Amino acid sequence: MSSSIREVNVMAANLGLRGKSVLALLVACLLALIPASLIGWKAVDEVRRHFATAYAEQYTLLQMQRITAPVSRELALSRRFANSVVTREWLRQPEDPERRERFFAEAEGFRQQFGSNAYFIIDHATHDYYFADQRDAEPSPRYRLDAGESQDAWYFAAMASTSTYNIDVSHDRKLDRSMLWVNVKVRDNGELLGLAGGALDLENYLSRVIRTGAPGLTSMIVDPRGILQAHPDQSRLALGSNSHPFEADSQQHIQSLVDNAQQREALRQAMQAVVRRPGDIRGLEVEIDGEHRLLSVGYVPELQWLLVTTLDMQAAPLFEGRWFWPLLGALLLTLAILTGAFAYAAHRLILSPLKRLTLSAQAITHGDYSLPLPAERHDEIGELSQAFSHMARQVEDHTRNLASQVRERTHELETAHTAMAVAHKQLGDSIQYASIIQRAILPDAQLRQHLGADHAILWKPRDTVGGDFYVFRATPSGYLIGVIDCAGHGVPGALMTMLARAIIDNAIAHEGADDPAAILNEIDHQSRQLLPEAQLPSSIATNMDIGLAWVEPNAGRLTYAGAKLDLYASDGHHVDCIKGSKRALGHRRPIRYSNRHVPIHPGWSYYLCSDGFLDQAGGEHGFGFGNRRFERLLTTLAAEALDDQIKAFGSALDDYRGDHPQRDDITLLIFCVTSAGDEPPSSPLSPSQT
Repeated sequence: MSSSIREVNVMAANLGLRGKSVLALLVACLLALIPASLIGWKAVDEVRRHFATAYAEQYTLLQMQRITAPVSRELALSRRFANSVVTREWLRQPEDPERRERFFAEAEGFRQQFGSNAYFIIDHATHDYYFADQRDAEPSPRYRLDAGESQDAWYFAAMASTSTYNIDVSHDRKLDRSMLWVNVKVRDNGELLGLAGGALDLENYLSRVIRTGAPGLTSMIVDPRGILQAHPDQSRLALGSNSHPFEADSQQHIQSLVDNAQQREALRQAMQAVVRRPGDIRGLEVEIDGEHRLLSVGYVPELQWLLVTTLDMQAAPLFEGRWFWPLLGALLLTLAILTGAFAYAAHRLILSPLKRLTLSAQAITHGDYSLPLPAERHDEIGELSQAFSHMARQVEDHTRNLASQVRERTHELETAHTAMAVAHKQLGDSIQYASIIQRAILPDAQLRQHLGADHAILWKPRDTVGGDFYVFRATPSGYLIGVIDCAGHGVPGALMTMLARAIIDNAIAHEGADDPAAILNEIDHQSRQLLPEAQLPSSIATNMDIGLAWVEPNAGRLTYAGAKLDLYASDGHHVDCIKGSKRALGHRRPIRYSNRHVPIHPGWSYYLCSDGFLDQAGGEHGFGFGNRRFERLLTTLAAEALDDQIKAFGSALDDYRGDHPQRDDITLLIFCVTSAGDEPPSSPLSPSQT
């Protein structure tokens, strides 16, 4: 799908404006055709449904007339036959020869008028059953009805009912006839004498009324109980239904044809409605054998029957398809004409003037401003031409002045660049000189002289110069070693280190090298006097983070005091941390710093680092290096040589930092004590505070 879209986009990009405009028209027409087609299809479907409903209702009315006509005629003849004086006189005295002869002569005349050329009569007194048709007109009983036989129960049920007649569809097994029987009671002064009437051959009746052959239509006859009396499938007929009870879900019940229970209830209500209002036709949509059907119900009160018609809208010829293809051809022809007219109008009104503008623009690019522009039109193209002409004159004027302006500006830029290069070189030389001066104050020579391989230093200013440095002072009884992190970076931080170095030297001279806490308190006091907070802007920070350790190798003791810097110790298995104070020197709320005394562990390494190492951003999310990662490195590297440790710390920091810039100045100082006095305990450090 995405490749098809890319191909369409490439094809559209390669088209000219004419092709794009025609393509846009076609796309717009197609986009308009989609909802129009949906709306049209919906409208056609609604019209088709309306025609189908009307067609089904009219067909049902027609079928009701076709049903009523032959049965009504048969019922009228049957009533005349049953109410005839001759018939009643013979049933009074069936053994009287004269009456018998007169009756059968008159019955023969009725037989010839009945639809199937057949009649029947039953003597209620003897229960003798007479039947005559054109094949056999013998005036003798065919058989005698027996109340004990189930196949004769219809007669006794009919005679027990209050109706003067009934119509029954049944198969007489004794006569081997399937007929539509019109049963009319013969009465004389209220006395029941018998039952008489005509019959319609069921096969002929179904062929003429039910099996009409109309495509998509199926007609059925049911009684008010819903029992099928006539159906194209004779296996569903309820033969002898007047004398037998039927369940609603039996195969001879119309509701058994409907799949959905809710639709069966709707059919039942429709049947009740047409029985209450004869002449009305009720329609509903149902599912029969899993297929959608439109069902119409009508009531024939003369026969007390309901006619049910089902319509398959897919099979019924509601619409003819011969109009579809001409309509589609006319639509495509109209679309082609519109597209051609649009393309011609776009070329004449838009593309041709734009082509002239394009030629003028190409001439201007080659320095030819003499080509006239099409400015005679008074529409948007004319306005564009006028604007383009004005632009061309402006371009021509600017082009004439551009060369001299470029030369002047080029000279100015070259002069400025030369001055900037000189200033940059002076600034770089100054900073480089400052770096040399700052390195000169670092006690690297003293550390090599007194500690040798027992110390290692990682010192990485963020810029050429920085605000971190370290101190070392040796005495006969021990030495003072520490790391100082001044606020600020670059040149300001470097200047702070010069001032801090002078203050520290003064504090050591005043308090001595063997009391780190006293030195910190003195540094804090002197820095507040030299840099009073009230006289400085709030944006300038003068605080310092310091960690100082007094090491007495012969006594086997180390004294530590820190301002926001901690002293770490590790042998590769254990990591101990001697905490410093949580406030830096120069904090707006001064405190008194105190010493912490710990025994020296021979073979252990001691670490002092500025927060530039621990706060360096890196990793996937840009978080700081952190104390936990630093302590894990201690346990990994503490047993190695100090120079190897420094290299490993630097590599680990660079790997973690990745593409992130260095955030702060970084200082890491490692030292160990090899000449101790008594053997110290191997348990973790347990500092004491003074």
